[in-house]
Amino acid sequence: MAEFYDPKQIEDKFYKICEERGYFEIDGNKEIIEQNKNGKDKTFCIMMPPPNVTGVLHIGHALTFTLQDIMTRYKRMDGYKTLYQPGLDHAGIATQNVVEKQLLVQGVKKEDIGRDEFVKKVWEWKEQSGGSIVHQMRKLGITPVWSRERFTMDEGLKKAVKKAFVNLYNKGIIERNNYMINWCTHDGALSDIEVEHKEHKGKLYHLKYYFKDSDEYIVLATTRPETYFGDSAVMVNPSDERYTNLIGKKVVLPIINREIEIIADEYVDMEFGTGIVKVTPAHDLNDYEVGKRHNLEFITIFDEKGILNNECGKFAGLERLEARDIIVEELSKLGNVEKIEDYTNQVGYCYRCKNVVEPYISKQWFVKSEIADNAIKMVNEGGATFYPAHWINSFNAWMRELRDWCISRQLWWGHQIPVFYCDDCGHIWADEEDKPECCPKCQSKNFHQDPDVLDTWFSSGLWPISTLGWGNGEALKGEKWFENDLKEFYPNTMLITGFDILFFWVARMMFQSKNAVEKLPFKDIYLHALVKDKDGNKMSKSKGNVIDPLNMINEYSADILRFTLALLAVQGRDIRLSDEKLLQVRNFTNKLYNAHKYLLLKRDTFVDLKDCEMKTNLGKYLESRFQICVNEVRKNIDEYRFNDAANTIYKFLWDEFCDWGIELSKANSDSVAELGAIFKESMKLLSPFMPFLSEYLYHELSGTSLENSTSIMVSKYPKVKEVDEDTQNLFNVVIESIIAVRRAKAAVDLGNSKIDKAFVKLNDNLDINLDDYTRYINLLAKCDSISFVDKKIDNSVVDVSENLSVFIPLDGIDTSAIKTRLNSQKTKLEKEIAKLENMLNNEKFVANAPKEVIQTNKDGLNSAKEKLQKVESELRSFG
Repeated sequence: MAEFYDPKQIEDKFYKICEERGYFEIDGNKEIIEQNKNGKDKTFCIMMPPPNVTGVLHIGHALTFTLQDIMTRYKRMDGYKTLYQPGLDHAGIATQNVVEKQLLVQGVKKEDIGRDEFVKKVWEWKEQSGGSIVHQMRKLGITPVWSRERFTMDEGLKKAVKKAFVNLYNKGIIERNNYMINWCTHDGALSDIEVEHKEHKGKLYHLKYYFKDSDEYIVLATTRPETYFGDSAVMVNPSDERYTNLIGKKVVLPIINREIEIIADEYVDMEFGTGIVKVTPAHDLNDYEVGKRHNLEFITIFDEKGILNNECGKFAGLERLEARDIIVEELSKLGNVEKIEDYTNQVGYCYRCKNVVEPYISKQWFVKSEIADNAIKMVNEGGATFYPAHWINSFNAWMRELRDWCISRQLWWGHQIPVFYCDDCGHIWADEEDKPECCPKCQSKNFHQDPDVLDTWFSSGLWPISTLGWGNGEALKGEKWFENDLKEFYPNTMLITGFDILFFWVARMMFQSKNAVEKLPFKDIYLHALVKDKDGNKMSKSKGNVIDPLNMINEYSADILRFTLALLAVQGRDIRLSDEKLLQVRNFTNKLYNAHKYLLLKRDTFVDLKDCEMKTNLGKYLESRFQICVNEVRKNIDEYRFNDAANTIYKFLWDEFCDWGIELSKANSDSVAELGAIFKESMKLLSPFMPFLSEYLYHELSGTSLENSTSIMVSKYPKVKEVDEDTQNLFNVVIESIIAVRRAKAAVDLGNSKIDKAFVKLNDNLDINLDDYTRYINLLAKCDSISFVDKKIDNSVVDVSENLSVFIPLDGIDTSAIKTRLNSQKTKLEKEIAKLENMLNNEKFVANAPKEVIQTNKDGLNSAKEKLQKVESELRSFG
């Protein structure tokens, strides 16, 4: 037997065996399914949030997949038909950016090779990157149905996307229109949630606009002076008495000499700048609304790449941000700049390429916000439950403010919008066919398809249904596994994902799936928090604190990483991952390994717990404690309290089983075999959290190996049995006696020494007999003789606990040094108490000191008084 458990020799091997046997499949646990179905199949379905094929997984993915796999393994062992659906997302913008950069390194632009050849390059990258991601998942030990792995651009999902688009188009929920949108000059159109707003330290430019044929002027402030070419008005607040006389007058834009009118609108913040603002309806979201209210001209001043056009006079051809300083310099020469100040504001950036996003009027495809109405209503009528519960408030707040969703993207990689334009009659139609035969209106074969692709989230919003075969058409014909999927596994049982994609993905799945099949996609939605570093900092490459899950697995093990993440997964609280916590769990695995080495001494006598009637009192006690543990673990998993479930297992195995059960068994060797049976069953309880170590220890204690026997991952998860309350109560008092004797010994500096005798007086209300249990107390308290008495023992050190008192005679014990130490502690504590009381009785101190300082002193005073009482009690025990 190895001295230590080596996960590197076990984890990959065990994973491969279990996968090859089909344990991850829907019916991989068919024996338990048959035993538990009671005339009806129980099903469990959970969807993997499909990772983007743009690189490797981060530690947040590891948390998501760990929690999903814990639920899947738990349900599988509980007799459910389980579908843990794996897959990958094509990630339009991100993936195209990666491949474009790869080509540019070779000196090639995508336009040089054309759309078809570029898309081939992206598919090549997908195969490479997707393989790396799946490798990481396998190393983590997750158990999805790999045979059903999907990709958001596989043939079946392509058909589902087209079907969803055409349905929405025909209902009038999808339309093409000129709206102001978020525009990235590199990546094109973005939805609101694809824009990251960050603090930006820039400048506030105070510009002079002169009245026509006059030396008089007004001053207005702007952070984007280059946009003044698109101004179609100047605006003041109608309540601003400073400027009411200016309303209706005209000023002249410098350089280009275009006249614009001064208008009034309550939108103007009279406290911002000078209280006068420029109105650029084509390049500012708020000005866009003002422009519509006042019928202003919408003047576009740069193209889709951010290049200034002829509206900007001699500055045409410059990139909009690069032109800023050049334009300001020219305005300064002309005397149109009054001053420039440092200014900090929020600026929007593209979430992928980090380019500054521009408000831009563009003709795009939109999903109308009304698509979400029914989903919002159903959620708030109890159709879905959030964990933690407060996330429903965020969901409602965002959904009710939902704007029309821009779904067209100016990319080559993605689902090309299934809309066709007839070049002869001008008819526009949506079609599920890749290549329609002709225009449905004039039958012309002269037509073309919209070149844009759909927003990535449009396809991933269909994930709960498209992966189950909805809309897949003929693409999966002959694949019997999907024929009844919607009936069996929809709605999905639950969703587990990070809260940061609540609006990117979760909300979109809610209204996309509801619209397609008239049911919300899942009942329970568990949103976990972020994984941060040990100091609570968000992980980022710039900070150098990013954690690669593969590194953690290689250094510790998949089991240790999984269990650590589960221990830290408190609902609604960020996870602080540290080496200290991982080392704590490593120590736990060592504890379990050493426990199994001890239990192996009696392996030949082990039986399964389900067939085992405990004969020893210690066996009955630990089985009762185990049943309580099982009950708590099940309850916590069912409520998605993963940290509480893991912590319950940890405490039972470390504290109750190893620290007490094994040590107590040394006083009764007959109980070791029974403890072995309990330990084996506890490995099943641990299995969803630590699948490899639990498997290994179970087979070691069974005298088998995974290679020649069934895995515990497809055995029954422990169920709660009757608890032996009487035996449990007896052993609780035995353990309390041991602890009390140890404390009493420590009071006379005999903590590690064996003593001749000790006396235990049970409280009068305790009607039990511990005569048959003295061997346990003697062994663990290191005492030759324990006697039970009904009165106090004079001249002894005393320890009083909840149910009993312990007396250790002082005969022959030199207590002078102990008394000296205790008196010294007493003097020190009395001084501390006097000092703190004086401070707290000082009215001036109490009036001026911070509340935290006052409370700290109060807490210190109470603590010192408690310690003094204990010291005085110990001194009294010495006479």
